[in-house]
Amino acid sequence: MFEKVLIANRGEIALRVLRACKELGIATVAVHSTADANAMHVRLADESVCIGPPQSRDSYLNIPALLAACEITGADAVHPGYGFLSENARFAEILQSHGIGFIGPKAEHIRIMGDKIEAKRTAKRLGIPCVPGSDGGVTEDGEALRIAKDIGYPVIIKAAAGGGGRGMKVARTESDLVEALHMARTEAKAAFGDDAVYIEKFLEKPRHIEIQVLGDGRGHAIHLGERDCSLQRRHQKVWEEGPSPALNENMRHDIGEVCAKAMQGLGYLGVGTIEFLYEDGNFYFIEMNTRIQVEHPVTEMITGIDLVNEQIRIAGGAPLTIRQEDVKLSGHAIECRINAEHPATFRPSPGKIAYYHPPGGLGVRVDSAVYQGYTIPPYYDSLVGKLIVHGRTRNECLMRLRRALDEFVVDGIETTLPLFRTLVRNQDMQNGLYDIHWLEKFLATGGMDEASLS
Repeated sequence: MFEKVLIANRGEIALRVLRACKELGIATVAVHSTADANAMHVRLADESVCIGPPQSRDSYLNIPALLAACEITGADAVHPGYGFLSENARFAEILQSHGIGFIGPKAEHIRIMGDKIEAKRTAKRLGIPCVPGSDGGVTEDGEALRIAKDIGYPVIIKAAAGGGGRGMKVARTESDLVEALHMARTEAKAAFGDDAVYIEKFLEKPRHIEIQVLGDGRGHAIHLGERDCSLQRRHQKVWEEGPSPALNENMRHDIGEVCAKAMQGLGYLGVGTIEFLYEDGNFYFIEMNTRIQVEHPVTEMITGIDLVNEQIRIAGGAPLTIRQEDVKLSGHAIECRINAEHPATFRPSPGKIAYYHPPGGLGVRVDSAVYQGYTIPPYYDSLVGKLIVHGRTRNECLMRLRRALDEFVVDGIETTLPLFRTLVRNQDMQNGLYDIHWLEKFLATGGMDEASLS
């Protein structure tokens, strides 16, 4: 087991990792930019090191500064959290070359799954069902037109090195395709420095279902059920729940077994999430995230398994001791991402929190690193915290979520709390009748009126 872990991140995930380390008896090192000097994880860590100015490229993405912090403090491992360097294969290799553990997958698996084209090829080889589309990158317009004709319109063009909806365009007709290709390539080049794109069939009303996996790199791997992340805006997840209202037990078992078997074949190490679009009873692989997910608490609440604890143990060389038959799903959980944004326009709202009162009670969890008097800086993502609620049934969970949202108070800045108070009372949401396009249609048709914002 590691003796001292440096947490190469900030905000709620840094605090989440710190807590797991403390429960394992591992010393902690917090790194921070000058903007995060008063952050909660910095206050609670055993040691802290300032690694640069506010801009991410000069601090949280500054590999030499992180290595220096490891050297200064004697940290023997780094936990990257999510975002920043968590899926940077080169970072994992550099740490290894310096004798420092990386609490994450093998660099080769990060690299494979970070390339959307190679990830799709690998998924097919491992028996994971994929969306019909190009076998690799598409470089010529004529080739794109032939592929689109074969699989049928509409199609979606995606950046091979992409994520977060950037470099992603939909073409509904042949006349749309060439322009969409050029726009996707330009956007991908600007965002990722790589203009490679590929084409897939565009599904009209899919759900976004992801399977949580855990492997020890020794050929042992399990799945821990699914999360439904279909409520999205601009391809960014807003509300996640598990189990999915759209799946039955047989569907859950079958796709979970496919994913666990694939990870066994890959020799996957650590936690990971295999993401699918689901429509008309079929699953289609879209990507794999080789890190802990923002929404991991949903799985923790319905399985009782501490994913970050397991992630650290396995990275430290411990075998996977949880068998598939040990994984039992109990009840229902929902997570809402509370952001410092206007609840209808999503305009960022950084600033000082004048008053903060998180909800509590049975089955209510708040993962947040903010506190009364804390200032949300303008340099990073706008996450204030995650509200996760568990109930014996989905209906009980929804009623508990409604109560918890009404208790949650954040004053001094705008937040998305009013959006969730509206959503939890919406009939479609109560019935679980939503897909990945539902939220944007809801907002476009005036779902957040003046009464909702008050």
